[in-house]
Amino acid sequence: MTSILLALLALNPSADLAAGKAALRAKDPDAAKAALQRCVTAAPESVDCHWELGWAHWLSRDWDATVESWEVVERLAPDHPELERYLGEARGQQKLRAELKAEEAAAPTLPPAAAAPGGPAAGALDSPLPMKLRLRAVGDVMLGTDFPAGHLPPEDGARMLTAVEALMRDADLTFINLEGPLCDSGETRKCAKGGNCYAFRTPTRYGKFLKAAGADLASTANNHSGDFGEECRRETEATLDGLGIAWSGPPGSIATADAGGLRVAMIAFHTSGATNNVNDHQTAQALVKRAQRGHDLVIVSFHGGAEGKKALHVPEGGESFYGENRGDLRKFARAVIDAGADLVLGHGPHVPRGMELYQDRLIAYSLGNFATYGRFNLSGPLALGYVLEVELASDGRFEGGRIFSTRQEGKGVPVLDEHGEAAQLIRKLSREDFGERGVRVAKDGRILRPAG
Repeated sequence: MTSILLALLALNPSADLAAGKAALRAKDPDAAKAALQRCVTAAPESVDCHWELGWAHWLSRDWDATVESWEVVERLAPDHPELERYLGEARGQQKLRAELKAEEAAAPTLPPAAAAPGGPAAGALDSPLPMKLRLRAVGDVMLGTDFPAGHLPPEDGARMLTAVEALMRDADLTFINLEGPLCDSGETRKCAKGGNCYAFRTPTRYGKFLKAAGADLASTANNHSGDFGEECRRETEATLDGLGIAWSGPPGSIATADAGGLRVAMIAFHTSGATNNVNDHQTAQALVKRAQRGHDLVIVSFHGGAEGKKALHVPEGGESFYGENRGDLRKFARAVIDAGADLVLGHGPHVPRGMELYQDRLIAYSLGNFATYGRFNLSGPLALGYVLEVELASDGRFEGGRIFSTRQEGKGVPVLDEHGEAAQLIRKLSREDFGERGVRVAKDGRILRPAG
């Protein structure tokens, strides 16, 4: 009897809940899981204990356990705030992991290919394919927002891209990061009622300007794609589909485009459970390998890193911004190339960053702000963007490129920059951040291989 009483006294769900929340704030998932598991054991009907335990599993990217915890919350409190959103994201990640695991189990096991003396491996082509891909890419694009009112451009956006659209179109394929949704519906939960915050919603009618500027591939994996909820996210995808712009963003999504006789895949990543996750390198590599099947080239896009004027450099190790893990971008970019990616395009810091060549593949760590009307700080380097041109051989090798510097004028209208400030900045940052791996940038903006 005494032992039972002592065991009951040892159960203190309130203390365990508090300890679990503290461990979550400290980003210690193991300590959080231990405390919150005690909490649910002591109080199996406690919504708070199961909810916080789900977040502990989320931190560990244990999606099965996350879903299990939040399905208990769904049973106990189906109207729990944010449950629908985050349980949906966790289920999406869970489904992706299950698909990748099934694909791995079904993959054939083959012996190593024997190499002929002095020649290529058995079965290799006698000569490389002659095709090439000439791609142009730009960073953050947000052509104006109707929330809050008063932030749409003159002439309803008709001339937003006039000064740069010829440059964007002059390519086999053109990539953009769509920094926010294209929709006419949805509600935002980012702002207090009647408040002002950074939530974007660009009307769907503005999509035609992206198409006219030559956009073929769009990343929807960023911190603004869900600003107006899942309804708006789906409307964005339908709008892009209607325009013939291939997109990637949600877990497992891979965009496909054909150009120059080559089939090209693009996979977009961000630091969110609603997207392919830049912090889950193992799954990212599996997605690249999935994309290689049926595609000639694989492009990876990521939205990550700290933000602002102080975020020009790519640090060694992870980055954070307002407490959020924004990725170990060097490690991520090199990991996806090791898995088979042929080009990595970064965006998110809102400033240009340096470039390096790794395994004969180009990594551009940030394309900067390109066309961000009305709601962005555009002082100093935050106004600088560029159109990046990259030429890839049919086997993915970097064959050349060029930086066409741009800047935003007024509230965010992009124009060509005759002074080439973005190219100058990238020349400096590539040398400082990547040394012998850093690309060289010629006076005319051409991207040259490292001196070595």
